[in-house]
Amino acid sequence: MKNKVLNILSVVFGLLFINGGLAKLFKYMPTPPNLPEAVIKDNAAMVEIVWLMPLISFAEILGGLMIIYPKTRALGALVVFPVMVGVLLMHLFVDTSNLPMALVIWAMLGWIIVENKEKYLQLLK
Repeated sequence: MKNKVLNILSVVFGLLFINGGLAKLFKYMPTPPNLPEAVIKDNAAMVEIVWLMPLISFAEILGGLMIIYPKTRALGALVVFPVMVGVLLMHLFVDTSNLPMALVIWAMLGWIIVENKEKYLQLLK
């Protein structure tokens, strides 16, 4: 039962990241009209660095795909980890309105990491 729940959450997590990466690349999702000015400024600054958004998009898409499949889930979690650090910092210091959702997504990533700890421990040997 625990594995089924983890697999379902991993698919949801992966699809969330795939959608986020594709939305950054193809800009098919409208920008919410009530974004705080600090968020708009931060996003504008990231767009100024020409290679940054495509890199983040690539990491989100690749990591999301890898997390969906149990065999590559541990590596996918490592790929999306830096993106999630950025998400958490943005929600802690720039716009706290969606912090609870960011923490839920962090909990999902934390569970994926804990369930794959043996694979990570092998990297340290």
